[in-house]
Amino acid sequence: MKEQENSRINLSIKHLSKVFRSRHDQVQALDDVSLEIREGELFTLLGPSGCGKTTTLRCIAGFEKPTSGEIDFLGQDFTSIPPFRRNIGMVFQSYALFPHMSIFENVAYGLRIRKLSRREIAERVNRIIQLVGLEATQKRKPSELSGGQQQRIALARALVYDPQLLLLDEPLSNLDAKLRVYMREEIRRIQQRAKVTTIYVTHDQEEALSISDRIAVMHAGRVSQVGSPDEIYENPSSIRVADFIGQANFLDCAVRRNGVPVLTFRSNEEISLKDSSGSIREFGDGEGILFVRPEQMEVAAELDHANTLKGEVKVILYLGSVVRYYVEIFQNASPQEVLIDQDRRVPGVGVGNRVAVIVHGQEAKLFPSEQKQQLDQD
Repeated sequence: MKEQENSRINLSIKHLSKVFRSRHDQVQALDDVSLEIREGELFTLLGPSGCGKTTTLRCIAGFEKPTSGEIDFLGQDFTSIPPFRRNIGMVFQSYALFPHMSIFENVAYGLRIRKLSRREIAERVNRIIQLVGLEATQKRKPSELSGGQQQRIALARALVYDPQLLLLDEPLSNLDAKLRVYMREEIRRIQQRAKVTTIYVTHDQEEALSISDRIAVMHAGRVSQVGSPDEIYENPSSIRVADFIGQANFLDCAVRRNGVPVLTFRSNEEISLKDSSGSIREFGDGEGILFVRPEQMEVAAELDHANTLKGEVKVILYLGSVVRYYVEIFQNASPQEVLIDQDRRVPGVGVGNRVAVIVHGQEAKLFPSEQKQQLDQD
């Protein structure tokens, strides 16, 4: 990560806005988007449908003209340069392979348009097909390949030009779940070996967390937060980001200080938290929302635990790597269900049992109570 932090900025997007207008309406697709992408990194635009991530990518590629703002690539203003002059490789959702051409011809097509010699075309195509691990497929047609193989060929075709920037628009959306996991690892491997600066668009949080150097979380045409996967997951800047990335529990509480922070919940139960991260100490006394991940909570069979919340187990799901408990707390005052992930089943705890819920607050975070409106709006 230090190498990434010290690398130069390849792409700079400044105050980018895009308004789509029709005769009767207009839509603000992008609203003052500013980003900096470093040389050689895999940078992901992450967000729900309609958040502006694909529009941002299309503006970078030159397929959409921004309403305002600048796109600077390697010190050159790219805002008005046509797509074919940008030396950018792009992989689409649909792969867009020519069905009547062999794999070799598909990958070579753009090089022939550029009138390269036969020898150079053969050298480049062989090198890039070897990079994606499909040397034996060159004479086949796309219909003879699996979805994952077609995806790798689409990637090879985008990389064969030696682009300075690679754009990937939801490249795994057409694959089944198991193949998506394999292919995201393959894309990361190929990207690192090719050493090409890459911008990746996805709505899949796990996908983004697993392969990205940095992530920009987008919402309603704006950038909500930019950071490493660890930063985005462990220290979200807003309740909206916390809710979108991974599973989250949000508990209304009142905060007061008497040495350690003490949180009082709607059931009048109180817990004091050790706050090694300092995130709760920064929050003043008053109303707040405790954000805590399912893995930062624990179910205990004994109800006489001090410093815990009490609840009843409603559902238990065995998910292989974790066991997820749905526990209803605050039963005497507007019940609320929380998710709790454990690495194994808790002995003696079943559906309908009363339990103690332990909150491990070292990494917990408090948000202002007014941010609760963001959840209601979404």
